[in-house]
Amino acid sequence: MATALFITRNDLVRNSIIDGNVDYDKIVQFVKVAQEIDVQNLLGTDLYNRISADIIAGTLTGNYLTLVNEYVQPMLIWFAQMNYIPFSAYTIAKGGVYKHQAENSQTVDKNEVDYLVAKAREYANYYSTRLVDYMCFNQSLFPEYNSNTNEDISPDSDTTFNGWVL
Repeated sequence: MATALFITRNDLVRNSIIDGNVDYDKIVQFVKVAQEIDVQNLLGTDLYNRISADIIAGTLTGNYLTLVNEYVQPMLIWFAQMNYIPFSAYTIAKGGVYKHQAENSQTVDKNEVDYLVAKAREYANYYSTRLVDYMCFNQSLFPEYNSNTNEDISPDSDTTFNGWVL
């Protein structure tokens, strides 16, 4: 089944720290990964597939449109950034792995990159919690939310993953 992207390039650029000059082809795979892993994990397979099919068909309306615009998109924007930031300075090409640096810029160290990722994760978790709260109170509006079976991903209502503690 083909999957639609739940955000556009403009959504990402207008609502994130990602500059409009960044080649969208360098970012789109991180949007897909965030959508397939993080968004699907919170919506469940059936609701995720319903939204994707409605976007492809151009029939996303009503409660589903509200869900996507108000809850899914803000969360996806921050998860996509969180995934993109660690890779943003690198390109893998025929000759190897390259790190880019403009003439009038200064690269940041790993601690600064980690800080940016942590902040993006913080915002993504905030929006994830809003989504889960909304779904808890509005499950009846979305029958696909609880219809997952077998190998489908059932919606996760725990948004408090903070990493491993050893």
